[in-house]
Amino acid sequence: MLKYTGHPLVDVGAATIAAFSDKSELAQVTEADLERMADFIADNYVVNPLKSFLTVAFPDSGFTQPAFEKMPEKRKEYAERVLRGFRKDAIRLAETCVFTGQPAAAIAFRQHVPLLTGEHVINFCPGGHAGLPVSGEALLCIQALPLGSAKCSGRLLLVHSDNPELTLDFARAFLQQNRRVLQLARQATAKKMPEARFPARTLLIQTLLDVEGKRQGAAEERQPSSVTAYHLSNSGQSPALDIYHLPLEMLGFLRQAISAEYRDQWMAITQRAWQLPRPKKKAAKGQEGAAEEDNAPRRNMLYEDIFDLPGNAHRFLRTYFLRVPKRYAKGKEQRDDPRVTYSLKAEADLVSWNLTKLFLRRVMNMSKDRIQQISNLGDRLATYIAGQNAKDFFRVLYSQGRYDYFRTSLLRADREHSMRSGNPLITLEEFYEVFEAEEEGILQADRWRWGRDLTLIRVVEQLCQNGWLARHPDAVPETPEAQEPES
Repeated sequence: MLKYTGHPLVDVGAATIAAFSDKSELAQVTEADLERMADFIADNYVVNPLKSFLTVAFPDSGFTQPAFEKMPEKRKEYAERVLRGFRKDAIRLAETCVFTGQPAAAIAFRQHVPLLTGEHVINFCPGGHAGLPVSGEALLCIQALPLGSAKCSGRLLLVHSDNPELTLDFARAFLQQNRRVLQLARQATAKKMPEARFPARTLLIQTLLDVEGKRQGAAEERQPSSVTAYHLSNSGQSPALDIYHLPLEMLGFLRQAISAEYRDQWMAITQRAWQLPRPKKKAAKGQEGAAEEDNAPRRNMLYEDIFDLPGNAHRFLRTYFLRVPKRYAKGKEQRDDPRVTYSLKAEADLVSWNLTKLFLRRVMNMSKDRIQQISNLGDRLATYIAGQNAKDFFRVLYSQGRYDYFRTSLLRADREHSMRSGNPLITLEEFYEVFEAEEEGILQADRWRWGRDLTLIRVVEQLCQNGWLARHPDAVPETPEAQEPES
């Protein structure tokens, strides 16, 4: 009955119908499943709290228009037209559906399909005719779309993937959440359904990790895939659309990050990335639970920063993997942003070369040879620092902001080590590969800092493991090198 089309509005709606019918794939959906979906929509979209929830997607539909409340026959006719067009005896138009290629059952406008133009507006419509021809199956899928999406920040968040299984997993997760809050809202006789606790990008990553974690728990394989989320509003006064894309490299990183090998390290740094709790408000009488909800963190800064990768790779790695605190925070940001409180001195145990290697391989596509060279250099520098109790050299490695000073200190340590042991601390080839080699996404002026910070992650991990940092906490400077203000 249903097939994926490649269009997010139709595909997410189709996945929602499959999830509603408790089917594991679209091919299992029957005509009876479509009838049950249509019945649920016809019964529930016309009453609160789903009616108010629906306004973000279909504010002018026959389900939500106040004028239709006094015309039940007209509302019933509207529901039949947009929900039952898949039936064999339904009227078919001469046009074919723009989504499926099947005979169209209706001409759709903004009240039927989000972000279209209104009736009688011919701009951007094929053949100069207002509206789009849509099949009954596609139209029902689009009507089901809000149930398999999340409402956050006053908009609808729907998630589409080139892997149909992942599209279905997201639709199922959002559908289950919507049905839970719908039941709670009805029990409380509330007129509105509460919005998602998290903003769009944090919600997207949190849901992705949840569905991937369940699949790993069931030992199911997942083909390489990407994800695109659409955060939209179909409001006539202020329509909006933000698109968030996670390429397959990033999904590969996230999937492995929550695997058994990396889970503990990953969870430790993500837990420290949640927005700091807000000051507790005094609850009004009879609303004691509301203050606790107000105080709950809603935004994960690491999850938010993922969407700027790989362009912000150096800052991302320096902040989360090396625990360098964020500077230049102001006002509310300074109160809420956990990155302001990061400290290598206090959180050296969170520094993980193993997780960093995964990031370099999956996100930065760095070669294994170069990663190994950085690791080997880090091991030798850590051995030199611990063996010579070289606190000053460690401070230079961590906080020196000038390349010429850094290079001079490294060469001085190399000369001292060579005179004592007869072996170099760093070779010319290693120096070039670590501090000078071109790296996609890293500016030429920042290459040495990029190589320095990667090496430092390995050094810190080794000095933590051999206990040197614990014995010499004064070796870590209070503040790192000066950074440019964040945009």
